[in-house]
Amino acid sequence: MEHQELDGLLAGLAQRDERVVELQSALTACKALGPDNGGRGELAKVRLITGWLEACGVRDLQRLDAPDERVPDGLRPNLVARLPGADSRTLWLFGHTDVVPPGDPAAWTSDPWQVRREGDWLYGRGVEDNQQAIVSMLLLAEELRRQEVTPALSLGLVFMADEESGSDYGLAHMLERSPELFRPEDLYIVPDAGSPRGDLIEVAEKSQLWLKVRTIGVQCHASTPHKGRNAFVAGADMVLACRQGLYAAFPQEDALFKPPCSTFVPSKHDANVPSVNILPGSDVFYLDCRLLPDVPQEAVLAEARRLAAAVAARHGVEITVDVEHAQPASAAPANSPVVRALERAVEQVYGVRARPVGIGGATVAALLRRKGLPAAVWACIQNTCHQPDERASISAARKDAQVFAHILMQRDAHA
Repeated sequence: MEHQELDGLLAGLAQRDERVVELQSALTACKALGPDNGGRGELAKVRLITGWLEACGVRDLQRLDAPDERVPDGLRPNLVARLPGADSRTLWLFGHTDVVPPGDPAAWTSDPWQVRREGDWLYGRGVEDNQQAIVSMLLLAEELRRQEVTPALSLGLVFMADEESGSDYGLAHMLERSPELFRPEDLYIVPDAGSPRGDLIEVAEKSQLWLKVRTIGVQCHASTPHKGRNAFVAGADMVLACRQGLYAAFPQEDALFKPPCSTFVPSKHDANVPSVNILPGSDVFYLDCRLLPDVPQEAVLAEARRLAAAVAARHGVEITVDVEHAQPASAAPANSPVVRALERAVEQVYGVRARPVGIGGATVAALLRRKGLPAAVWACIQNTCHQPDERASISAARKDAQVFAHILMQRDAHA
């Protein structure tokens, strides 16, 4: 009977292409920008998702909202939907409802807030990050209810706010408010990173260390540079010193990650002076460091400050290095039950052998792992998130749902 029910689910999901387009189009039109990105939050999008779940017969719906006075409704919505299975053990799937701004509209081929279809591809802001996951989750719930199937495992769907700005109002809030929701024996999948072939299962993330480097010199008229100390020039020297010195000081490699080393990337640069004819007396840039798990953040900070002292002495300026943001590394065992279940299901649906990897980016899986919950990150995606002409595959959305169906219908998925 279980095999027949699984076959029925897979066959039903295989016919859902037009539903993918319908869901993606409606989700994209909801401009779910958080207040950090100049938006009004995710409430309209969550109401849309709630309506769809209710329409297909999902009744166990719970809101775990976080208060936020910066948005019109004063809250950031977090929705949990549960479908009971034969076993109380639960397969949890996580999708985030917020998106990032589209950036320069001229860089897009079409309106980023209106889905454009070209064959199997859908273009629009958020279609991949993270609406492909949301659509796969909804397809699975709808098909279970349409066929009146009771799965082997219970299913939990989490639709989170605030992932693009740190998750304080999203999963972090949920874990603090209702930690009893998530149990060690459950399975956790975050479909928010992956590869075009679906052959990568992310089980580890580098730690994050963002450094703010401020250079203080002496401002003067640009026609008399001898009267000042150019903070911009000294800051540029510090950029090069960090690029050379930090890679040399921390050369460790780990083949689980790509790239296999720690990375030290100068990124944001603050405005310094408003006019071309002013020699800047202050300069600020930021360094994005993604560190292998065995590279201590304290050691990187100390080395950056040592480099700063040497550069400051050369230019007669003051340079400070402060921590703007820090997040520890996270990892799940590469042989954990959820990884093994994913490996089997991916091979069945996509015909490829998936392997565990580590990444330098950050997902909400890190929050789960720090609670002792071995979360895996997987999806079949093109990695166009945050880019102009972000795109997602229609067939990948339904196939990802089929992968989750395989796991959900297997009583030994935890073994």
